[in-house]
Amino acid sequence: MPFTRVQLNDEFWAPRIAVNRNQTLRAQYAHLIETGRIDALKLEWKPGAEPVPHIFWESDTAKWIEAASYSLASHPDDELAAMVDHVIALLEQAQGDDGYLNVYYTVVKPGKRWTNLRDNHELYCAGHLIEAGVAHAQATGSDRLLNVVRRYADYIATVFGRDAGKKRGYCGHEEIELALVKLYRQTGDSKYLNLARYFVDERGQSPYYFDIEARERGDDPASYWAKTYDYCQAQHPVRELSRVAGHAVRAMYLYSGVADIVAETGDPELLAASERLWKHLCGANMYITGGIGPSSHNEGFSTDYDLPNLTAYAETCAAIGLVFWNHRLLHIDLDGRFADIVERALYNGTISGVSLDGKKFFYENPLASDGTHHRQDWFGCACCPPNLARLLASVGEYVYSESELGLAVNLYVQGTGQAVVAGDVALGIKQTTRYPWDGSVRIELTPSHAAEFELRLRIPGWCRSHVIAVNGKRADAVVESGYAVVKRTWDEGDVIDLTLDMPVERVVANPGVKADQGRVAIARGPVVYCVESADNPSGASNIELPNDAEFSTSFEPGLLGGVAVIEAPGLASDPATWGDTLYQASQAAMRKAVTIRAVPYFAWDNREPGEMAVWLPKA
Repeated sequence: MPFTRVQLNDEFWAPRIAVNRNQTLRAQYAHLIETGRIDALKLEWKPGAEPVPHIFWESDTAKWIEAASYSLASHPDDELAAMVDHVIALLEQAQGDDGYLNVYYTVVKPGKRWTNLRDNHELYCAGHLIEAGVAHAQATGSDRLLNVVRRYADYIATVFGRDAGKKRGYCGHEEIELALVKLYRQTGDSKYLNLARYFVDERGQSPYYFDIEARERGDDPASYWAKTYDYCQAQHPVRELSRVAGHAVRAMYLYSGVADIVAETGDPELLAASERLWKHLCGANMYITGGIGPSSHNEGFSTDYDLPNLTAYAETCAAIGLVFWNHRLLHIDLDGRFADIVERALYNGTISGVSLDGKKFFYENPLASDGTHHRQDWFGCACCPPNLARLLASVGEYVYSESELGLAVNLYVQGTGQAVVAGDVALGIKQTTRYPWDGSVRIELTPSHAAEFELRLRIPGWCRSHVIAVNGKRADAVVESGYAVVKRTWDEGDVIDLTLDMPVERVVANPGVKADQGRVAIARGPVVYCVESADNPSGASNIELPNDAEFSTSFEPGLLGGVAVIEAPGLASDPATWGDTLYQASQAAMRKAVTIRAVPYFAWDNREPGEMAVWLPKA
């Protein structure tokens, strides 16, 4: 269901969306101006001038346009609309007569376009421009930017492919694939779907195109810094992939494009590859927060179960990409395991990337900190801030799914929605809930006329028991693939009450995760918790959680924008028993009783600097 048909008015997402709209989008626009990204589109740069337009600048601007467009669809804003129109006018001006649109290869390296697809980001930038064009058209009804990106896509289709005279290349940083499918869905022109399939199927074929283009520009392919095309998911053909590898964001964007192609074509080989990759990632390569990619060396994956906490890379964009991919898989196969991953990343590893005031950002999201890791206003490589902005502005699209069979509720968020089910039934939906702080959900349905269809309510993987009632009477719904199915003739005013048991849980990691052996994490519902020095004077790294400690939960509206806090009795080393001693016998090392106070991971580093830890030693 498009986000334009979902209105959220809850206490969790609605305030974040408002901050995104009123603070983040404007602050990011100012950074785009200050850093020269927008003015670069005037094509006035001359050699020797600073700043030098970068190979990926268009992508930052395009993601901002996409985010602003989503916001304008639900909250008209003349000032924001004027900013968007200004940038679109510059894009129109910067586009070449042949449709090409890339500042770096127009003014910095003219005549060198398409000479280094491996390392530079022409097709990646093109993909984000296409996404922006589609989003702007859907949000505003204007084809102005859509026409620009269609011209660019049409030109790209004349350059790449297997026809004689075309380049057999593909981008080192995936993105164009999923964007072309979006353009196909918006326009109905199968040329874009076919081009997306080409980019997926050509990837990893031998001889490697990246070797060919390196030799053509006078480089030795063996000098490639990454040493393997696993870095950009091009070591093997996509249909043969079974293990996640390389740069995490690139992988997520590729897998998202593959899922889009499967949804449109039903391709069984690509579907099988997607299933293998999903199992490998979620079974051995994902943090409890939904973060992925532990290594800073390649901004991505390393070896199975390598999930360090203090040095975790876990790029914000990678968690966002994980949401994109699993949302697409959910619409190939309505299976709660995909929605579980969407929820895990949304409530933890994505929104941890932005401060509560919407003005500072994490690029990396570690699961432990010595007090030196903090959000920043902006980055030289600024992919994460506008990526977060577009996610927050469109979060409503993840709540529901509609089909001929009926309605699926994927996430529990207070608000309203308008669906179309069972052919011609216009269905009004109203959710009332305090989720994720409370597991009680009420859903009121208003169909345009009485009709039989399925209502599928997701039962989260973390939930051990649930109760469903329809119009006050308990319903024994069968759970299929993580969704409780209630099929009946629905009429105006029907009310469904869902109660999800939401106790505090201790979570342990697979023994293969060496970093978490002997440790435990705290979670409640979809929210993963952490301890910060701000709440724990003994320090976050000095706390042990007894196995028999009982938890208490309280909601504190004045803390961190309003969060549920978890407390439990714990132990901490007593500095008074150590003095200047470096080592002592274990029976002599004294510990003192403390109260452990944990807050949601997404909200850490919004107060005074200090230590943070997600995984606690078991006493």
